[in-house]
Amino acid sequence: MIEIKNISKSYIKGDKIIDNMNLEIKDGEIMGFLGPNGAGKTTVIKMITGILEIDSGDILIDGDSIKNNPYKAKEKLGLNSDSPDMFLNLKGIEYLNFIADIYKVGTEERIKKIKELSKKFDMELALNEKIESYSHGMRQKIMIIGVLLHNPKNWILDEPITGLDPKAIYDLKTMMREYAQQGNVVFFSTHILEVAENLCDRVAIINKGKILFVGNINELKSKMKENNSLEDLFMEIIEND
Repeated sequence: MIEIKNISKSYIKGDKIIDNMNLEIKDGEIMGFLGPNGAGKTTVIKMITGILEIDSGDILIDGDSIKNNPYKAKEKLGLNSDSPDMFLNLKGIEYLNFIADIYKVGTEERIKKIKELSKKFDMELALNEKIESYSHGMRQKIMIIGVLLHNPKNWILDEPITGLDPKAIYDLKTMMREYAQQGNVVFFSTHILEVAENLCDRVAIINKGKILFVGNINELKSKMKENNSLEDLFMEIIEND
């Protein structure tokens, strides 16, 4: 479970990027995090994962504070960031072994997981190539494989669909559903409403650093006027903020 408690974040000018936000993401659910560009989605994800400091409030990862007990909290997290352009000079297999070392994944287990996940994402033949030679979609895939090596209790994804081919998107969505069914948290940001509608148990809509709606898709649709689309309602919520 991820508990976001009254968090705020300001940058240099003093304007609040995130303003006193509260949100709870339950075990066993997929929660979509929706909002326009600049709404604060990535900032929240960076605070959940300890990349950015929280100005006020706190975030608990299965009861452990990301502020006060960051190492314990981070052990329970896996992050797919919005940019896969990292560790470009490493070969794919070197990167995966590096991540496995960080999370103390044993030799037998890592070999099994790397084989299983690289096959699922059609990356077997690319593992001995440098990441800098990969396409954007392949870089996304190698990062996803790395995140899943230690079976994190809480899987955080920032715009995970971008750059993936249709099969990889299908496989990723299937894995996200399976992961949640095992009692884990899956929390992902997206601007693709169709993905959120078909995949999420609940969604949170954010704009200008504030949560405007939290609930399931049926609850969201209940707010719709006759003949209005989900996209129309999303725009109405954002524009009325």
